[in-house]
Amino acid sequence: MALSSFEREQQRREQRRLIALLAPGMLWLLVFFLLPLLVILVYSFLTNGPRGNLLWQPTLQNYVDLFTQSSYVNAYVRSLWISGLTTLFALLLGYPLALFIVKQPPRVRLVLLILVLIPFWTNFLVRIYAWQIILANNGLINTTLGAMGLPTLFLLNTEGATLLGLVYGELPFMVLPIYAALDRFDFTLMEAGADLGASKWHAFWHIMLPMTMPGVAAGAVLVFIPTIGQFVVSELLGGAKVDYIGNLIQRLFLRSNPPNWPLGSAMSTVMMIVLLGFILLYFRSTTEEDR
Repeated sequence: MALSSFEREQQRREQRRLIALLAPGMLWLLVFFLLPLLVILVYSFLTNGPRGNLLWQPTLQNYVDLFTQSSYVNAYVRSLWISGLTTLFALLLGYPLALFIVKQPPRVRLVLLILVLIPFWTNFLVRIYAWQIILANNGLINTTLGAMGLPTLFLLNTEGATLLGLVYGELPFMVLPIYAALDRFDFTLMEAGADLGASKWHAFWHIMLPMTMPGVAAGAVLVFIPTIGQFVVSELLGGAKVDYIGNLIQRLFLRSNPPNWPLGSAMSTVMMIVLLGFILLYFRSTTEEDR
């Protein structure tokens, strides 16, 4: 059925209004997101000069170095490993916590959610400095152990301290999506499973976990992605003794003498491609579950 001239004019007005509403946000993304990504991509194919200056000589050597030098390959593997461990521990801590919050009365639930969100009210760097004080050789933990006559522990500047700081910082990002999924879950299904002879563990594994998997997947993505490029925690709590991708990129851009922006850009580009792959897997899994 053909549209009248009045209806076509109405459609054009709606389209212009929609474009006007979207234009500021699209412009912001273009200037502060897409253009910096394009600059990094271009830099990754340039040559680094003897004084850290950029030479406009296209080369693939930066990417060759990333995949042939063991120090860079090990940094990628180490980053994926620590990010996977952080996601796993955040899940093991966050799922029971979210389940506990969901089962509380509404007023208690609100208080517990506020407690989960309270860390966001303080700067992340300040909180990591607080952990540095707690884990130091003369910090809160070792002072308490010494007062009890127990031997002190070497906690700071270890990979365990890095993992602790990462789990602490990212745990709320795991709790909140799982809480949202559990809040929509029908707990009478667990009772039905028990009536049919299923134990609590089997009911959880075959009913609750599959039905709340979108929340688990969302939490895993929200934890894994920022963790893989994290460098502040490993710098302050791990003592920068082990190289992760974030630390190497920071060093190549800011601390090496001379700086190596093309190699740092290539490393950033590969990291973004890896993260994009994980994001696509997440969207693909959630799309298949919705069908």
